[in-house]
Formats: sequence, C-alpha cells, structure tokens
Amino acid sequence: MMNTLLWTMQAMLAFVFLAHGLLFLFPSKAMRKIKEQSPFPAGLMQLIYVAEVLAPFGLILPGLTGLLPWLTPLAAAGLVPIMCGAVPFHLSRGEVPPTVITAVLLALAAFVAYARWFALPL
Repeated sequence: MMNTLLWTMQAMLAFVFLAHGLLFLFPSKAMRKIKEQSPFPAGLMQLIYVAEVLAPFGLILPGLTGLLPWLTPLAAAGLVPIMCGAVPFHLSRGEVPPTVITAVLLALAAFVAYARWFALPL
C-alpha cells in the first residue's frame, strides 16, 4: 500500500517537473516574456530547468531497472531546495495559487526523499 502511494507520488512529481522544465527550456513566445521577467540570472534559471528535466529520470528509472536505487531519494531531495526557493519567490510576487502548488510539491518531494531513504527504500 505504502509502496503504491510512493510510486504514485514519484510519477506525479516526475510528470510535473518534466513538463515544467521542458516548458521553460523550450519556451513559446508567451513563456519567453515570463522568463524575461525573472529577477534571477539566466544561467541559474537554466540550471534549475535542467535539474527539473533530469529529476524525473532519477525518480522513476532506478525503481524500474533496479540499478542505483539510491538515486531516487537523491533526486527527490534535490528538488527540495528548488522548491524552497520557489515558495518565497511566488509568495513575494503575491501569486497565491502557484505558492500553494509549489508548497505541495515541496512537501511531496520531501516525503518521497525521506520515505525512499528510510521508511521504504527501493
């Protein structure tokens, strides 16, 4: 039961972060305008987007292949600081719905990291 819940969380996190990372790595015209409004250096943002695209592979593939299972909690833990930065960023801009969604993703990533390291490793 707990394993199924963790796999569901991992799949959801993988989908959301892959979609978000790809959306910003290969932006449409509208997304380019949003990217230009970012107060952070472009290099930092590119690093974050690449991490968001790579994290899903660490969340899913080790469990499917049985290879390097320690990468799953590491991938989830790697998303935590990204989300810890995103929550106050959205909050400072008065963006309540994105703040709530980001906080939920932060909690899910932290839970998966903890659970896959200690409670129910792969």
